[in-house]
Amino acid sequence: MKGIARLKGVVKHYDWGGAELIPSLLQIDNKEGKPFAEYWMGTHSLGQATIELNNNEAKELSSIDQLPFLLKLLDVKDMLSIQVHPSKTAAEKDFARENEAGIPLDSANRNYKDANHKPELMVALSDFWLLHGFKPSEELIYTLLNVVELRELLPVFNQSGYSGLYKHVMEMPQAEVNRLLQPLIDNISSVYDSDGPDKSDEDFWAARAAKTFNKDGNIDRGIFSIYLFNLVHLKKGEGIFQDAGVPHAYLEGQNVEIMANSDNVLRGGLTTKHIDVTELLKHVKCEATYPNILSADSVSAYEKIYKTPVPDFVLSVFELEEGMSAPFTPVSTEILVLIEGKALISDNTDTIEVEPGEPAAAIFAAEHPIFIKAASKTTIFRAAGNVHSGE
Repeated sequence: MKGIARLKGVVKHYDWGGAELIPSLLQIDNKEGKPFAEYWMGTHSLGQATIELNNNEAKELSSIDQLPFLLKLLDVKDMLSIQVHPSKTAAEKDFARENEAGIPLDSANRNYKDANHKPELMVALSDFWLLHGFKPSEELIYTLLNVVELRELLPVFNQSGYSGLYKHVMEMPQAEVNRLLQPLIDNISSVYDSDGPDKSDEDFWAARAAKTFNKDGNIDRGIFSIYLFNLVHLKKGEGIFQDAGVPHAYLEGQNVEIMANSDNVLRGGLTTKHIDVTELLKHVKCEATYPNILSADSVSAYEKIYKTPVPDFVLSVFELEEGMSAPFTPVSTEILVLIEGKALISDNTDTIEVEPGEPAAAIFAAEHPIFIKAASKTTIFRAAGNVHSGE
């Protein structure tokens, strides 16, 4: 198949999702405030996008091509889980192991949903807050010295390093978690309820986590990670890449995210989903991380690209004023998703309009120029495999 087709993704109604971004983009009435957490555009078995054919029939995208990437929109209202993704080799091994154990793919205690790794790139669509990797040692030592309730963890870090410290807090008996963290939660509880909270302060997120996830008198051990990991603030248009083994958690904001076509997530707290600390610890890179905030680099007069070190995907963005026309040449199946505005997508035979309500399109190996013509101020993200160039 060649040409252009409208694409419809799959909504995921996870409980942490916001109620506005995705309904607004899809023109869905959401008066009841149902959470619209993610919008998947790809060929993963747990979320198959469809395309509209000329005869108005719908067809699964996977029946035409198996994409190496999965494109998502996320609206994070409440904090996501402390999590890590496995390497390709580990995913293949552990996916097979769970299959052999007879654990259904849709089981609540399933860890590995496929045999792929899940490196991922996210680009902020609003102010976005996340945790990303362990703090450099000098910053971590400063934290453990100055957060009085955590000071007893400093000798553990000095003696056992990152891996020893993280294993210590993640395997700590719940009674010990409560003993350590309850005084801290008591001291910072007013932070979350105050006017004009400082989101650059870890105490704010720890207080929010306690209010959201503590239950039955037990404190969520994911709160430790808020103090051990880098707290990162991305502004609209900034990105960050997260490879296998880098522990992270999304805290608040909206983004576009592209990853290898996988849904493998090992969780360790701050979630209502399945937690498996043993599996999490198998994959975590316990080392200092220096967050690399990405800006888009120009590849043409119309297109900017976010560079990553993996071959599975490429993400770029067109930001066009009304009346502008931007050409590019796809060489594989690609996805365009409109975030703002309205535009016509055309090749030498077909033209479709992307706009709110119909925001996405798939392009099939045209191997000749595609044109985006903006009908208003327009922002469109382009997702492709590893061969990608501007014209």
